Amino acid sequence: MRSVFGLLTVVIVMGLAYWAYQENIKTQAAIARTEKLQADIGAARSRLSVLRAEWAFLNRPDRLINLSNQYFTQLQLAPLRAENFGEIGQVDFPSDFKFDLRSIDAIEVAERGAQ
Repeated sequence: MRSVFGLLTVVIVMGLAYWAYQENIKTQAAIARTEKLQADIGAARSRLSVLRAEWAFLNRPDRLINLSNQYFTQLQLAPLRAENFGEIGQVDFPSDFKFDLRSIDAIEVAERGAQ
């Protein structure tokens, strides 16, 4: 009986050792993947900072003004000014445009939000 318990104990210990070894292998693989992802994130952040710097360089106001002047005949771009905007009364809405606020039940809308 003692030898059976001894053999059973050895088998259990070997099984646990195998399980612990497999978990160690999985943990090391997960750590390696995490390190690679961290390196990829660092590289992406570096590329992103370079792209932001290039975007800021290309969108300098003096450069955009020069490009606008250079390609004015093709693009017809002009700076925005207050006189470029109009009043709502100047907008030509379609003749069949109908919007009546009296058709909206304010109590019904308020009750929907309360639920």
